[in-house]
Amino acid sequence: MGTKTVEELLDNSAGVHFSGLHVDDLELRKSKELPATSAIENGYREPFVIGVAGGAASGKTTVCDMIIEQLRDQRVVLVNQESFYYDLTEEELKRVHEYNFDHPDAFDTENLLCCMEKLRCGLAVNVPNYDFKTHKSKLPARKVNPSDVIILEGILVFHDLRVRELMNMKIFVDTDADVRLARRIKRDTVEKGRDIKAVLDQYSKFVKPAFDDFILPTKKYADIIIPRGGDNHVAIDLIVQHISTKLGQHNLCKIYPNLYVIQSTFQIRGMHTLIRDAKTTKHDFIFYSDRLIRLVVEHGLGHLPFKEKQVNTPTGSVYTGVEFCKRLCGISIIRSGESMENALRACCKGIKIGKILIHREGDNGQQLIYHNLPKNVADRNVLLLDPILATGNSAVQAISLLLQKGVQESNIIFLNLISAPQGVHVVCKRFPRIKIVTSEIDFGLNEDFHVIPGMGEFGDRYFGTDDN
Repeated sequence: MGTKTVEELLDNSAGVHFSGLHVDDLELRKSKELPATSAIENGYREPFVIGVAGGAASGKTTVCDMIIEQLRDQRVVLVNQESFYYDLTEEELKRVHEYNFDHPDAFDTENLLCCMEKLRCGLAVNVPNYDFKTHKSKLPARKVNPSDVIILEGILVFHDLRVRELMNMKIFVDTDADVRLARRIKRDTVEKGRDIKAVLDQYSKFVKPAFDDFILPTKKYADIIIPRGGDNHVAIDLIVQHISTKLGQHNLCKIYPNLYVIQSTFQIRGMHTLIRDAKTTKHDFIFYSDRLIRLVVEHGLGHLPFKEKQVNTPTGSVYTGVEFCKRLCGISIIRSGESMENALRACCKGIKIGKILIHREGDNGQQLIYHNLPKNVADRNVLLLDPILATGNSAVQAISLLLQKGVQESNIIFLNLISAPQGVHVVCKRFPRIKIVTSEIDFGLNEDFHVIPGMGEFGDRYFGTDDN
């Protein structure tokens, strides 16, 4: 290395400024046309896409790893922009030291777009496996499955408008240039065995100019800027909280603010897997259905009005809390809705529960044939119980009856385990002030107006009257 200092080496290299792809402006590759992708399937829940950009060695990977670690209850995949470098030609390999890997045209953006679109549509993709020693993609490619969260990380992921438009959240990791250079020197000299002069030459010719010309200008597109990268634990905690909240929202929640889907976890998804399995025994079906129903009921109770209340604790201190709403009742739609009564009683001691029976004949002509409602129902908040929201016709009849009896529309909370988008549309458009609380929204209805994938006839499976 000699006696020259880092500052001298930088000064010697500073006279050259190349922000183009090659130093001699070799002809750029022509972009490949992006193949058309299929539309999102009806009812498919699009993943939450996070873009993480910033200069080289800014701490992007550390930030991504911390987000993935904290989102442990969700399926998360990481896609690196570096995987989409173009293979170098034989001519380019001979002059690899003159190739600018920090230029936008060094990346196969069309292939990146194609892979991201497929992942958003719920399709698995093969991401190139780029070898930085040979500067070519090698086999096998890395298979990436669709997930709840997709993190796209790279220095220039904000550069192309089409890529930015795929993102639900854009994060820019902002780290001081001296820190980034020190990290790069350590990484390239220790891990890659490179000479420090070569590292500084590349930094001066390509890395710094590319950062100034292409990376830094994309900072304005970021929704969130994280100073100090992975050292900023507060910022990352807030980001994870925001992502968790958004993951709890189905696409229909963006249309209907009165629709609430409880936040999905592996526990909830696992219980749904069991109760939807046609081979699950009656005992297990009841057990896991009751667990899910309890969660839905507890979530629904959280939407009731409360008032502040102070109490004295055994230590003599004053605790400021809230008091439960006392004017409350449950109404089950016979017969499946009766499966939810025990969970409601377990949560609300001594609650009054009424019943509504609606005769079901196909999709049309449903008729109310029986009701027994609590006294003074008009003065109460009502929890309407039915585990399945399919066409929405039964719910409309039940809600219409409650309105006729004087119940305020805004005082009705409709609780169910699964909902079909068609039923959600029917109920929310007809009654925009009621609240719907559900644990999952399914794809839709089949020709027999059954929810799919669904769980079959809930009442028959729960009460043991299923012919199977």
